[in-house]
This record gives sequence, structure tokens and C-alpha cells, in this order.
Amino acid sequence: MPDFALLIPILIVAVYLIRSIKILAEYERGVVFRLGRILSQPKGPGVILVFAPVDRMVRISLRVETMEVPSQDVVTKDNVTVKVNAVVYFRVVEPTKAVVEVANFLYATSQVSQTTLRSVLGEVELDELLGQREKLNVRLQSVLDQHTGPWGIKVSMVEVKQVDLPEQMIRAIARQAEAERERRAKIIHAEGEYLAAEKLGMAAQVIQRQPAAIQLRYLQTLVEIGTEKNTTIVFPLPIDIISSLSRSLIADSAKREDEAKGNA
Repeated sequence: MPDFALLIPILIVAVYLIRSIKILAEYERGVVFRLGRILSQPKGPGVILVFAPVDRMVRISLRVETMEVPSQDVVTKDNVTVKVNAVVYFRVVEPTKAVVEVANFLYATSQVSQTTLRSVLGEVELDELLGQREKLNVRLQSVLDQHTGPWGIKVSMVEVKQVDLPEQMIRAIARQAEAERERRAKIIHAEGEYLAAEKLGMAAQVIQRQPAAIQLRYLQTLVEIGTEKNTTIVFPLPIDIISSLSRSLIADSAKREDEAKGNA
């Protein structure tokens, strides 16, 4: 009987010690409160001892958390209303601050992400929101990091996920893009005409120095027409021949008038 009475306290102490053993994974840390006061350093990973009810432990994960920011109604700087959502990647770097400085760091990070998304994107124009995503992502990450830093949270990346535009704005952007394409097409066409005119001018200068070159071009044109199995034969008539005939007719007419005056 005395041996059994001694065995009971030993069993109670053994069970208490076994229940005091806690195992923390590599990505976990344990913030321990002893008699209500926090220990200076979090415990883990591995096997640790938590002596309840004197000690109370809060597990904190150090892995990267992914949080989707719900769609927010944002009014841009040029007064366009859009719906924007984003994704925030963050992790706990100081477990003690994440437990002591904020009641629920996940909820707090979610709320500050929503307000930051509205405030930062409300300061930019629609074109910047659509065309400079990387710049805005870096700015959002910097602002969020400043807010969550005192809580022991490090925001590693923020990505604007989707921008929903009103239907009339989509049509306006489509018209703008079409007008831009037409403008570029006209500019390219004009540049082509300008280059072609320059080349033709250079060719005319060469032909002027070498008149025989125009005859070679005539012959080349006849060869090209003949290769297309065309029965029509085109004989190019140089403008110089017409000019020469005109000058000859004018000279003959003037000579006849002089002879008629002499006979009279």
C-alpha cells in the first residue's frame, strides 16, 4: 500500500512532464508567456518544454502567406471608377511583435492592404494603372511594408491581379487604339511614299546622265509583260519623241508663214 501511494505522485509528475513537451516544426516558432510576461526570445524549432499553467505558448508560422485582396472600388486621378483586386505575399519575421503588437496580424494585414490599394491607386491616372503595373506594385509593396513593419511582418511582394473597367470605358479605349493604329499606318505610308520619291529622283538623275538607260527599262518592261503569257504587246512611246514632233511641226508652220509673206 505505501508503494502504491508513492507511485501515484510519480505518475502524475511523469504525465505532467510528458504533456509539457511540445514539438515545433522547422517553420514554426513558439512565443511563450510565463506568468503573463513574454520571454525575450521565441522558442523552437524542435522539442521545447512549456510548463502549464505557468507558461502559455502561441505558435507562429514563418512561412510566406498568400492573401487575396478583395475587389475594391477605386476612383482614379482622372475620375474613372474601376474595380481592382490584388494579391499580397508576406511573412512573419519577428514572432514576438506579431503576437504582442497586434491582436490578429492576418486580419490587420488584410485591412491595411485594402485601404492602401484604394489610396495608392486613387492617386494615379487610368493609363498609368493599365500600363505601369510593375511601378505600382513596387509602390504598394513599399507602403504596405511601412505599415506592417512595426508588427513584425515583412511584405515581400504585391501584385495587382485584375482591373475591371466600365463598358463605356472599354469602348472608348478600343476607339482610341483603333485611331492610334490608323495614325501609325498613315505615317508609315507617308514615309514609304517619301522614300520612294527619293529613290525615283535618284533614278531620274541616273537616266538623265545616261539616256540609254531608259531604253533598257523599256526592254525590261516588255520582258516582264511577256513572262505573264499576255498576248497584248505594249510599245512605250517616249515623251521626248512627242516633244520633238511638236517642235518640228511648229518650225514647219513658222517656215510656211514666212514663205507666204515673202511671196506676197
